[in-house]
Amino acid sequence: MLAVFLQTLPFFAIIGLGYGAGKIGMFPPEATAWLTKFVFYFALSALLFGFAAQMSLADIFEPRSAAAYLLGCMVIYAIALGVAMLRRRPITEAVMEAQTAIIGNTGFLGVPMLVLLLGPEAAATVILVLVIDLIVFSSLLTIVITAANEGRLSPKLPRIIGLGLIKNPMVASMAAGLVWSATGLGLAEPVRATTDLLGAAATPGALFAIGASLTANSAERLTVAGWLSFAKLVLHPVAVAIAAIWIFRADPFAAGVLISAAALPVAGNVYILAQHFNVAVARVSAAILISTVLSVITVPIVLAQFTG
Repeated sequence: MLAVFLQTLPFFAIIGLGYGAGKIGMFPPEATAWLTKFVFYFALSALLFGFAAQMSLADIFEPRSAAAYLLGCMVIYAIALGVAMLRRRPITEAVMEAQTAIIGNTGFLGVPMLVLLLGPEAAATVILVLVIDLIVFSSLLTIVITAANEGRLSPKLPRIIGLGLIKNPMVASMAAGLVWSATGLGLAEPVRATTDLLGAAATPGALFAIGASLTANSAERLTVAGWLSFAKLVLHPVAVAIAAIWIFRADPFAAGVLISAAALPVAGNVYILAQHFNVAVARVSAAILISTVLSVITVPIVLAQFTG
């Protein structure tokens, strides 16, 4: 346990540095926004393209792993949705809370940390988690909130969802990598060297950006945010573990990666969606802050238990 904690400590230390720089004003919100854009559109996209260009679709979409992660997510999604409905919250707030309970920071934290700690062979499963989060659950959130706001299922929804996915650089880079891989052509050395060099900036850049962005998050709505953080950090990995190990009997290594990804703190893009739809913004913000702080302890525990 101590060895795993020491392995993860540098990642959280960089998050802490980013938070400190933002807190004292050395790294203002404008700088955080531009760093996030650089990581999102260039460094992380290059990293994901490089991974995907060396894989086939079959490498990523392993049926048992996909089914296990989907089932684990849906169980916690249903629980969080039910808790919100019992509190008589509107359906828009309920689905936003459910989204908060299952969407981890796979892009900015999971990709760099899990691949570095568990090895390049973890990349396919991490990408699988990222694809399910971005395509399945982000689309579901958009459908439910848009339908609730308009009182019907708009014929524009497929176009809205499709454009959103196409414009997401993580989705686009993974798709481009898989298309290139399908050609059977390897990356030319200058291209590979460029993606490697740019991708190397993803890890420190993403971690620093996470920390700096936390200074904009407040610890309001602590009761609900605490519950959502518990659901994300504890219930979610437990549900994925049950599904992966006992129900679908996924490959042990892949199961460990799935569970570790499920243990990640709430993703920053959930806050972006909350702001976009103007739904449960304070709750989501607080859950991101609380879950990120607590994950310094919970993530090493999960890694030690399931990836040893």
